[in-house]
Amino acid sequence: MQGKLSIAGLACVVLLAGCGEVNVRKYLPFGGDPIQERSRTPANATEYQCAAGKRIYVRTLEGGAAVWLILPERELRLERIGAENSPRYGKGNITLDLSGNMAAIKDGNAIPYLDCKTGVSEPAATAKP
Repeated sequence: MQGKLSIAGLACVVLLAGCGEVNVRKYLPFGGDPIQERSRTPANATEYQCAAGKRIYVRTLEGGAAVWLILPERELRLERIGAENSPRYGKGNITLDLSGNMAAIKDGNAIPYLDCKTGVSEPAATAKP
């Protein structure tokens, strides 16, 4: 009786192994295909790299009448200040000045994001002795 069970069990294993491909690597937590990182830049936004390694993102709204400012700690809509082609946007105490590939944010008297530029490559890492 046991001989028939072991033959039946072996037959099942052989038949099931032929049904498909077993990819054990995808079930291992630290192996398998590398995960591709998605872009951190929000859709339709321009990335600005600022002093001290800070980053901000600006999305133009309504043909330039307003912008959506994306900061690490919050997001807010800023309306254009002044003439129709003015590069200044603001709301309350916060102002955003855009000129060419430069941006600066003032929050009252403080300037929390200084020397922001777009199209800048990543700064090289420096080794500390």
